[in-house]
Amino acid sequence: MADLSIFPIRHHGPGSARSLEHALSQLNPDVVLVEGPSDADAVLPFLAQAEMTPPVALLGYVNDDPAKASFWPFAAFSPEFVAFRWAARAGVSARFMDLPASATLAGEREEDESDDLHSDPLRVLAEAAGYADFERWWETLVEARGDDFDVFEAVLEAMRAVRADAPPASGREAQREACMRQAIRAALKDGAQRVAVVCGAWHAPVLDVHAFKAKDDAALLKGLPKAKVTLTWVPWTHGRLSTGSGYGAGVRSPGYYHHLFTTRRDVTERWFARVARLLREQRLEASSASVIESTRLANTLAALRGRALPGLDELNEAALSVFGWDSDLPLRLIERQLIVGEALGEVPEGVPTVPLAQDLAKLQKSLRLKVQPEQTELTLDLRADNDLARSALFHRLNMLGVPWAQERYAGGRGTFKEAWALAWKPEFSVRLVEASRSGQTVMDAATAVAVESARGAGTLAELTTLLEAVRYADLTGALPVALAALDARAAGNADVSDLLEALPPLARLARYGDVRGRDGGSNALAGATFRTLLTRAGVGLPLAAVGLADDAAATLRGLVNAADSAVRLLDDGAVTAEWHVALARVADRDDTHPLLNGDAVRRLRDAAVLDGTEIERRLGLALGAGVPLEVTAWLDGFLGDSGALLVHDPALLGLLDGWLTTLDADVFQETLPLLRRVFSRFEKPERRQIGEALREGGAPGRRVQHVLDGERARRAVPVVLRLLGVSTA
Repeated sequence: MADLSIFPIRHHGPGSARSLEHALSQLNPDVVLVEGPSDADAVLPFLAQAEMTPPVALLGYVNDDPAKASFWPFAAFSPEFVAFRWAARAGVSARFMDLPASATLAGEREEDESDDLHSDPLRVLAEAAGYADFERWWETLVEARGDDFDVFEAVLEAMRAVRADAPPASGREAQREACMRQAIRAALKDGAQRVAVVCGAWHAPVLDVHAFKAKDDAALLKGLPKAKVTLTWVPWTHGRLSTGSGYGAGVRSPGYYHHLFTTRRDVTERWFARVARLLREQRLEASSASVIESTRLANTLAALRGRALPGLDELNEAALSVFGWDSDLPLRLIERQLIVGEALGEVPEGVPTVPLAQDLAKLQKSLRLKVQPEQTELTLDLRADNDLARSALFHRLNMLGVPWAQERYAGGRGTFKEAWALAWKPEFSVRLVEASRSGQTVMDAATAVAVESARGAGTLAELTTLLEAVRYADLTGALPVALAALDARAAGNADVSDLLEALPPLARLARYGDVRGRDGGSNALAGATFRTLLTRAGVGLPLAAVGLADDAAATLRGLVNAADSAVRLLDDGAVTAEWHVALARVADRDDTHPLLNGDAVRRLRDAAVLDGTEIERRLGLALGAGVPLEVTAWLDGFLGDSGALLVHDPALLGLLDGWLTTLDADVFQETLPLLRRVFSRFEKPERRQIGEALREGGAPGRRVQHVLDGERARRAVPVVLRLLGVSTA
């Protein structure tokens, strides 16, 4: 008679994995059935290859809709991974037995079980036994029982009791368990004498095929939806195995669990040796004596709590006491880099992937770019061919929605440098699959995406930003389409805001595009387009600044500021003169919103278009307006974010002080909060200088005349002389 052994495990539990490995060696089954998508058997042989380095994940996605995807992660300490590796070494047949991915990905995604009992029943049992650390509880249970089969039988018995009081399975969960039972029946029918079943502890009680009818299970599985799917292996990280990543079956400490599983003896001693090595790498104090002391302390804490071995709680308390001193920095480092960790797995080269992912892998290798989950900083010199190619790759990937590299500030775009922060995330594998619909190589896919974006862009700003991205990504195939779309859009009825928002990217492209050593034809065209758009914006700006609400005026002011910076960046005399004419028209209109009027006056002053006398005249006119709130708005635009103007121009400060001191009490109370908001943007030293100037009568004609009190001054003379060591004898 066939022997069916069910091993209820905890997903990603090192204690479960080690006990399972021992049990399989004792049982020596003919076939091993493991919880997982049953249509993934074709890619199982890759798990036996030495080049397959966990953590890895089985990725399944719908061919026609790659966004519909699921991951099944495996770490070195995952019992499922251990089972497959054991079967490969023993030459035993092994396969998955759960619902196929073609069914789970075809139907509507069901909500995951949110209660702890479903997601991690063994942890609930451990907590009920008084253990904060499940793995310590499991190790204690193993040692107490001493027999692997008895251990799993004990867990199975506990799960039977738990499920006896729980509602019967329904929906997707019922179908999954029916599929597992059918897989067990198929293995028994094929003649296997010893069948080992590895499944989550929650499912174990209902996998006894003799307690359920095959026809009922077949009825549950009838009519399952199906989709054409692809399954493959992708690298995974310990960070994505943690509960903090949102993974439903995640564990709190994947890095620590890896240490538990791979360290056969002296677990505590070797852990603190790793802690000391990490801290020394970060230039923190960690001596050999500290390792010894922390080990003793952890062992003592475990003994006081009646535990055979220290758990993670004891290790952390000992680390904080010995290495923490007066800071929690060491413990945060330990948590991030050791307890959770960011180890990135590897998959063999023969694992099936989409051509786009293969092309990216080749580019990463040829450009000497290391793929790792930890964030690394990289500064590129665009005069070097290899760095220029790296820059193009990063920009192309960002266009594809794969932000492996995120740009950082590196002294402005006018330099030959670019700074990037690189950090690979497992979900980028799915994004590459999605992007593969646009092309088989990174360049082709990015070009197709850029062309599609150019044809669907709704505003000039979108097009100019896209044109800049296309230039930096060196997508020569998309450049003509983007330029043609920009020309067509510019010839349309774009409003002033759209025109102004489009100017900064064009200015950067016209000024710095040739830094990359490429053909400057598009740069000249960008400059010509810039001048066309600026002319149209300048014509419409005076009228656009009239009749605006305050929030709309503030928005337009931000666009004017960006356009002004773009004009100065381009540094073209004719363009600058044309822009100043447009600002003058804004400043000369009486019906311009006061915020924009004051802003235009300040910009003309900064450009030396208006002299000091004219500025005083305009300020006097503005302060003479009958509505204090309009005066405050004008001052908001005129003063901007800096108080330097008032610090260095006493005449303007005097005019402002004179206006403020003549306000009625009620009007003053209404105006003060708005004026305070304006002055709050000034630097603290500027505010102090302005205050000191006013206190000393900084306005012309109002300086306070101080009268010297000779008698009081003479009293200080003897004291000063003594301090200086001068004898008065």
